Amino acid sequence: MRMVDLIEKKRDGKSLTKEEIDYIVTAYTEGSIPDYQMSALLMAIFYVDMSDEEITNLTLAMANSGEVIDLSSIEGIKVDKHSTGGVGDTTTLILAPLVASVGVPVAKMSGRGLGYTGGTLDKLESIPGFQIEIAEEEFIRLVNESKVAVIGQSGDLAPADKKLYALRDVTATVSSIPLIASSIMSKKIAAGADAIVLDVTTGDGAFMKKIEDAKRLAQTMVRIGKLANRQTMAVISDMSQPLGEAIGNSLEVVEAIETLQGNGPADLEEMCYALGSQMVVLAQKAESLEEARALLEEALHSGKALAKFREMIRNQGGDDSVIDDPSQILTANYQRALPAKTSGVVTKIVANELGIAAMMLGAGRKTKEEDIDHAVGIKLHKKVGESVEQGEALLTIYSNTEAIDDVIELIYQNIEIGESGGEPPLIHEIITE
Repeated sequence: MRMVDLIEKKRDGKSLTKEEIDYIVTAYTEGSIPDYQMSALLMAIFYVDMSDEEITNLTLAMANSGEVIDLSSIEGIKVDKHSTGGVGDTTTLILAPLVASVGVPVAKMSGRGLGYTGGTLDKLESIPGFQIEIAEEEFIRLVNESKVAVIGQSGDLAPADKKLYALRDVTATVSSIPLIASSIMSKKIAAGADAIVLDVTTGDGAFMKKIEDAKRLAQTMVRIGKLANRQTMAVISDMSQPLGEAIGNSLEVVEAIETLQGNGPADLEEMCYALGSQMVVLAQKAESLEEARALLEEALHSGKALAKFREMIRNQGGDDSVIDDPSQILTANYQRALPAKTSGVVTKIVANELGIAAMMLGAGRKTKEEDIDHAVGIKLHKKVGESVEQGEALLTIYSNTEAIDDVIELIYQNIEIGESGGEPPLIHEIITE
């Protein structure tokens, strides 16, 4: 088999077979196919597209390129959740204990964040003592006994995806839907999930800016998940403004605690119910999304979900007193309220720009080597559609330096106040087929 023949075949609009895709992924991962040939193939895929069968075969080849986690010794149907990213995405911190509290095993492997704020692991490490590095045997024991544990991804998970993503980043092929779908799904399958729930975000703060692209990505991933024998559902959610009110690691942990106490932002709580209901249905703990939602609402309002979060923190070495006194992890040296310059209604909050502002404070990282400041970030007091008076606080900036004029300027440039405006829809569509 020659790579040049396979490039030519794809360039001419023909489908690659499973054997050909397996050869490409294996040989490229091992280093026998050079970057320049793989770049040519990626560009051919970008322009010609791939069939569902091709994407599924690519996904499975990448999933099998390294370690595949065996979670079969965990009782029940293991459901994983993945978000395509956004600003203020606190859902995993809430969903893991919430869904576990109704009997669904949540064996969650998460990553660290590049960009606006930290990933789920960075957020959990805001809790003193919380351990995200746990031996696989201990991880499985915790999920069997407590129904929930969240740990770091193995470095050997889907190595073909890591290598391909780095190449896509420098060859202008990142936005190819077949390549995005196979990248996401390969890691989820390698992580051992029986079923997968996807939060595909769209809007200014999302990778998919257009709803049409988000819908196609969601439908593609649901189809390839099912072709790979993983029950899969997706929510297309709006990320034109930040989800919830907190942007920053400790701030988001506090917001998660408040939500599990029944006092969280309405949009964040609703998103957790939407995603969590799908997880419960796929785990066969409810027959319908309505029945699943009722289970989750009862767990949240009765305190079962909060108790499960406390148990999860304690099981992984964390100090669960943060639940009783969340303010102890809000350790930023400075808090500065940002007043509205005029009265009216908030008509726009550009999510990705506020994410950049949080990253400038130190809440995120531009490279993998950078450290994160868990204490800093932004807490919104007004969302799109809400009225505000001149001088009233739009948000509070948490920082460890007083030199934040550039952050303030960026925020003012990306929050608009007008005479009228409505709240954007939170969920655009639910994809189950």
